Amino acid sequence: MTPILIYMLGLMFFIVVAAAVGFFWAVRSGQFEDLEGPAQRILMDDDDPMIPHRRLKKGSE
Repeated sequence: MTPILIYMLGLMFFIVVAAAVGFFWAVRSGQFEDLEGPAQRILMDDDDPMIPHRRLKKGSE
């Protein structure tokens, strides 16, 4: 085997192990518990609307 092939196989092994560790950490820490909640929270915004309300002045009805 050529040295570059051994280097690339070793590098591939460490990348796969790092990806697996990252995935299992994300699953154990609850990153995939609620996938639709944040997307729906954007639509259900409780802030004031962007268009200001028309305010009545004192004395005018």
